[in-house]
Amino acid sequence: MLDSKPLLLVVDDDEDVLLTAKMILRTQYTVKTLSSPKQLETQLNSQQVECVLLDMNFKAGATTGNEGLYWLRQIKKHSPQTAVVMNTAYGDIQLAVSCMKEGATDFLVKPWEKEKLLTTIDNVVKLNRSQQKITTLKSAEKALNADIKQSTGELIGESSAMQEVYKTIRKVAATAANVLILGENGTGKELVARAIHQNSPRNSERFVKVDLGALSASLYESELFGHVKGAFTDAKEDQVGRFEMAHKGTLFLDEIGNISLEQQVKLLTVLQNRQVYRVGSSKAIDIDIRLVAATNQPIENMVERLDFREDLLYRINTITITLPALRDREGDVELLSRHFLKMYGNKYHKSEIRISDEAISHLNNYSWPGNVRELQHAIERAVIMCDSNALTKEDFPMPSKRKTQDKPASLKVEDIEKEAIEQAIEKHNGNLTKAADTLGMGRSTLYRKLDKYGLS
Repeated sequence: MLDSKPLLLVVDDDEDVLLTAKMILRTQYTVKTLSSPKQLETQLNSQQVECVLLDMNFKAGATTGNEGLYWLRQIKKHSPQTAVVMNTAYGDIQLAVSCMKEGATDFLVKPWEKEKLLTTIDNVVKLNRSQQKITTLKSAEKALNADIKQSTGELIGESSAMQEVYKTIRKVAATAANVLILGENGTGKELVARAIHQNSPRNSERFVKVDLGALSASLYESELFGHVKGAFTDAKEDQVGRFEMAHKGTLFLDEIGNISLEQQVKLLTVLQNRQVYRVGSSKAIDIDIRLVAATNQPIENMVERLDFREDLLYRINTITITLPALRDREGDVELLSRHFLKMYGNKYHKSEIRISDEAISHLNNYSWPGNVRELQHAIERAVIMCDSNALTKEDFPMPSKRKTQDKPASLKVEDIEKEAIEQAIEKHNGNLTKAADTLGMGRSTLYRKLDKYGLS
């Protein structure tokens, strides 16, 4: 990305100027020379040029600088992030001002001294790199601030099923292996992804999350790979994609089972080449990320149905971690209930509130189709609505059924998911917003699943 040797392009019709500039600058830069500006667009589209040293006049006898201004505009149009230093034998303050207004970073008058040329180019490249880093940081800050607002919590559980998960996390975190996390909605897939990052050698770098299920087809490439100014109608400025944001860190692709085959192809290409192209640009940007993906979909079945590419599955699941459902985590319902009770008791200034043994027994007998997230919401609601210092069975208005009775006739993930959706909708009397919240998914995702299962 920005840590390679800078590529400098010198454009001048004087071969002596080109040779001299190359000799002076080649120790610190990769220098390419052009005797005609007509080749500029090809060079800018094929490589990441950080700075252009551009002559102002190319026709014999020309002194107005109009040619240089024209090509300056073309450079900023095709490659806004490229710095431009104007180079002329005619020192004209008004011409320099015009260049600056059109986007030039600095101005040199020929003949220049070696030290003056080196100092000017060094300062321009450093300034340009700083501006690019600021652009990256602003994009990352905006995305990460939105992510931070979503409380993620921590992994909690002492059951044997969760101990196996912890053991796998410890083993895989120290490696660079790609990880696929499987599990029902609300089981804590994002928490596992964050735990892998926090225990990895990349923990000082960014953890960047992308909710693929919430991305429309039109935003997919722009969000993941970024775009350049003017790439489409609303592209008012350059935007860094999530892959670039996660450079040197961890990229978490949630709900990867929800993307289309066309989107899968684009993702596979990036993962194979370790390069991205911003929308509207033909320049490759190298990326170094640790990939963690997650889905609640039966992804092996999707491969069999040709709904998910087998080569992409192999690429993302070097290691697979399958999270257990809450109903299969012996003892964790009580542990989690007391944890959430303490958390929400403090939040709502009811720190003295307790939970009765009868309520714990009631919670243990429920199958929790929404898993940990549903339990968390149930405890929060109970704390808010409770008028006494103790939560009882009546504070949790869900069916009290033994887990053995709650098990569906089919053990297929799709059938279980369909039943969970039906239960959530029934529980909230057809209110899809509340049903989606209970299930731990967005409304758009719920609508797609309603259509998929013929429930709409």
